[in-house]
Amino acid sequence: MSTPPTDGQSDERSTTPRRTWWDRVRLFLLGTILAGTASVVMVRPLLPTSLLPISRVALEVGEIAPSDIRAPRSITFESAIRYAEEQERAAAAVQPVYTLPNPALARQQLDRTRQVLDYLGSVRADSLASTAQKRGWMLAVFELSDLSIDVLDRLLALPDVNWDRVKFETLDVIDQAMREQIRPGSLEQIQETIPARVSLDLSNEETAVTIQLARQFLIPNSFLDPDATAAARSHAREQVQPPLRTFGADEIILREGERVDPLDIEALDQFGLRQPQIRWSDWISAILLAASGTVLLGLYLARFQPSILWQGHQWALVVLLTSITVLIAGLMVPGGEALRYLNPAPALALLASAALGPHAGVATAVFLGGTIGVIADYSLEMTAYATLGGLVAALTLGRVERISALFRSGAYVALAQATTILIFRLTLGMTRPQALLAPILSGVAGGGISASLALGGLFIIGPLFDLTTTMRLIELSRPNHPLLQRLLREAPATYHHSLVVANLAEQAAESIGADALLTRVGAYYHDVGKIARPYFFTENQVEGMNPHERLDPQTSTEVIVGHVRDGIELARRYRLPRRVQAFIAEHHGTNWVSFFYNKAVQLTTESEAVDPNLFRYQGPRPQSRETALVMLADSCEAAVRSARPSSAEDVAEIVTRIINQRINDGQLNECDLTLHDIDLARETFASSLKGVFHPRIQYPSPEKEAST
Repeated sequence: MSTPPTDGQSDERSTTPRRTWWDRVRLFLLGTILAGTASVVMVRPLLPTSLLPISRVALEVGEIAPSDIRAPRSITFESAIRYAEEQERAAAAVQPVYTLPNPALARQQLDRTRQVLDYLGSVRADSLASTAQKRGWMLAVFELSDLSIDVLDRLLALPDVNWDRVKFETLDVIDQAMREQIRPGSLEQIQETIPARVSLDLSNEETAVTIQLARQFLIPNSFLDPDATAAARSHAREQVQPPLRTFGADEIILREGERVDPLDIEALDQFGLRQPQIRWSDWISAILLAASGTVLLGLYLARFQPSILWQGHQWALVVLLTSITVLIAGLMVPGGEALRYLNPAPALALLASAALGPHAGVATAVFLGGTIGVIADYSLEMTAYATLGGLVAALTLGRVERISALFRSGAYVALAQATTILIFRLTLGMTRPQALLAPILSGVAGGGISASLALGGLFIIGPLFDLTTTMRLIELSRPNHPLLQRLLREAPATYHHSLVVANLAEQAAESIGADALLTRVGAYYHDVGKIARPYFFTENQVEGMNPHERLDPQTSTEVIVGHVRDGIELARRYRLPRRVQAFIAEHHGTNWVSFFYNKAVQLTTESEAVDPNLFRYQGPRPQSRETALVMLADSCEAAVRSARPSSAEDVAEIVTRIINQRINDGQLNECDLTLHDIDLARETFASSLKGVFHPRIQYPSPEKEAST
C-alpha cells in the first residue's frame, strides 16, 4: 500500500508527465540561481562596511596599520595564538625521559672486558713475539684500537703481579660505573669520573693503565624513551590554561605605523574588525562548492521526491525559500556572535517540510548547513549548528493541523541548537558561564523565531504557490467559507449530499492511508458547480417538478455535465487550490450519463444515430487515490439514496455493483488504488451507508394512538 502524502506533497503517482525541454531548462536555470546566490554570499559580505555594526579594515600579517584601530567594546577572550605558544613553551621545558640503566648491558660489557683482559694476558705472556707484534695484536682489538703506543708499552712493561692488580681493578671500575645511568650524551662525563673510582692502593703506573683500559669499555646503558617523553610533553601542554586577553572599550588594538602580527589579526577577528581579502581562488572554490551542493540537493529530491523538481512552482518555491534564507544568513552570521546564533535557518526546513514534505526539509537543511559553515569562515561548529537545527525541524514536524505543531518543532530545534553550542564550547574548553550563556540563549531564541517565521510563511506561500498545506485545507473546511455558504443557501440538498460524501470518503481515506483531510475538503467542494442551476439536479428538486421533462436528452446532458465546468469556474473565482479543483473535475471522470442516453435511444428509431460520446463527462479520470475515493463515495451515496434499500444486504449489494461498474468502465485506471484499497473502501462505504439509509420503523399517527 502506498505511503500517504505529507502536507503539500503531490500524490499524482499514477502517471509520469512527459518532460519537455522547457522543464529541463527551467530546472537548470532555477538551480543556477540557487548556486549563484550561495556562492556570492559565501565569498562577499552582504552588508557594506558602512552598514556593519563596526567598521572593518583589510589587513594581513606583515602589513602596516594605516591608522589607530580601537576596540569598539570591552572584551575578554582566550587567545589561541598565545595558548599554542604557552603549550609549546611548556613542552620544551620538559626534560627528555630516559630508560633506567640496563643490567643486561652491564653484564654483557663486564664479560667483554674480562675476555679482552684475558686476551691481553696471553699477549703479555708470549715470549717469542716482538714488542711491535704485541702492539699490533692489541690494536687489532676493537676496544683497544684508540690506545696510544705509550699506554700499550706501559701495559706490556707491567710485572705480572701489577698486571693482575690492574686487571681486577679494571673489572671493579667497570662494574661500578655500569651500575649508574650512562646516557649517550653523558659518556664523556662518566669517563671523567673513572680516576676517582680507582683504588688508592694502586701505583701511579697501575692507575694510569687502569684508567685508560676502563675508559675503553664504558658504553651507554640508558637511552631516550620517545613514548614517555612525548607523554610527558603532552601532559605539560594539557596543564597549560588558556591565557586570556582583555581589551577595554576604546583601547588601542593596533597603532598607526605598526607592523601587523598574528596576535593583532587574532584581536581584530575577535572584534570582527577585519575584512578578509577576496582572491580569485575564493570565487572558484565557492562556485564549485555551491554547484556541488545544488547538484546534491537535486539528486536527493530526484531520488526521494521527484515531483518537486518537475513541478515548476514547487522547485521555484524551494529555490526561493533557500535563496532568501541564504541571504539572511549572509546578513546575520558575519554580524557577531549573538546574530549568528539568532539566525533563523531552521525556518527553511520547517517551511519546506510543511509545504512540500520532509524530504524537502532534510535536503534544504543540509544544503543550508554547509553554506552557513562556509559563511562563518569554514566553522565546523556553525555547520553542525545549522544542519542539526534544520534536520531536527524537518524530522519532528508532522502534519501542521495545529499551530502548536510548529512551535513544538521549534522547541525541539531550540534544544538541539543549545546542545550543539554546549558540545562545541565545552570541547574548546570554554567552560566559563559567561561564555556559554549568551550563545545558548541566542540559540533557544532562534528556535522560537524560526517557528514564528515558518507560521507566517505558510500563510503567504500557500496561496502564492498554490500549495495545499494542512492549514490551508483547515481554512477551506470551515463552514463559513464563502463558497460553502453559497452552496448551503442556493443548493441546500447538494450541500447535505456533499457532507455525506465527505464523511464516507474521509473514512475510506483513513482506512487505506490516503490524505483524509484533503479528501474531506475535496468532497465538500466537488459539486459546487450545481450552484449555477440547482433545480436541474434531483436532490434539489421539489417533488413533481422536474425541468428535464421539458428538455431533450442531449440538452439535459449538457446541463448535467456542465456542473463540472461551472464548478471549475467557481473554484478559480474563489481561488481554491488546484488539488481541490481536481476533485471537481475528476469526481465523475468520463462516466456515462446513462439515464439521458437511454432516453435518447428510446426516442429514436435507430440506436446507432445516438452518439454515445455526447452523453459522457469530459473527465479527466481520477488521477489520485483521494479523487477516486470521492468518485466512488459520490456514486454509492447517490445510488443508495435513490434506491431506498430495505436491508443492509441491499446496501452492500448496491455499493459492490457501483464500484464494479467504475472498475469495468476503466475509471480507476489512472490512479493508485489497489485491489486491497478498493476492498477496504467498499467495506467502509457499505458500513457507513447502512447507518445512514437503514430502514426505519413506521410509528402510528397520534389519531390512531388515541383511537386504540
